Amino acid sequence: MKKKKPGRDLFVNKGNNMASVIGNFVKSIGNITSSFAYAPSVIVQGLSQHFILRSNTNAQAWTPLVTAVRHRYFAERRAAGPTLRNYGYKDRLHTTGLMPHMEHKERLPIPLYRPKNSWAPKRGLRGQNDYIDILGDGSLHPAQVLYSTPAWLRGFKGNEFQMLLRKRKLFGKEMRDKRPTKYKQMNMRIKWLYRFLNQKTRDYYWHRT
Repeated sequence: MKKKKPGRDLFVNKGNNMASVIGNFVKSIGNITSSFAYAPSVIVQGLSQHFILRSNTNAQAWTPLVTAVRHRYFAERRAAGPTLRNYGYKDRLHTTGLMPHMEHKERLPIPLYRPKNSWAPKRGLRGQNDYIDILGDGSLHPAQVLYSTPAWLRGFKGNEFQMLLRKRKLFGKEMRDKRPTKYKQMNMRIKWLYRFLNQKTRDYYWHRT
């Protein structure tokens, strides 16, 4: 009589065990999927009931108490007089329109409007000698009509140093007696310009050296 090999029986037993395990696993998965199929309807039903209950409780808790008063009419409010606004406040700004400001029922001291005379000599004759050298007969130089310029500066050409020398020559004695500070400042300016022009500037005669 032949003996059975022990290895084959072990293999068959192991195969049967694995098949039973796999079958149990598939069955459990089927149960889980079936439970998930019914879960959405249960969840939606539970949530709807929850929100309905919550809305009912909130509506009861936050409903305000309204008391209707039916004996107050527009005519009764008007009979009591106009509504007082900003009572006791005095507005200090002028808000009555384009009227002159009044204080103690009198006008404020504002100067009266007086239109200027557009044809006065200083306005009507302005610029009449601008082109005197072109339109004139040649007897009048344009520098002689500069009436707003001092007489000793009309037609003068030169720099500041030459202008101050001319001024000291004409008004030196008078300035020394009546305005000594101005005379001293003018001499200091002349001295500074003399040194600057002789030591710090180029002379056009030096280009030959």
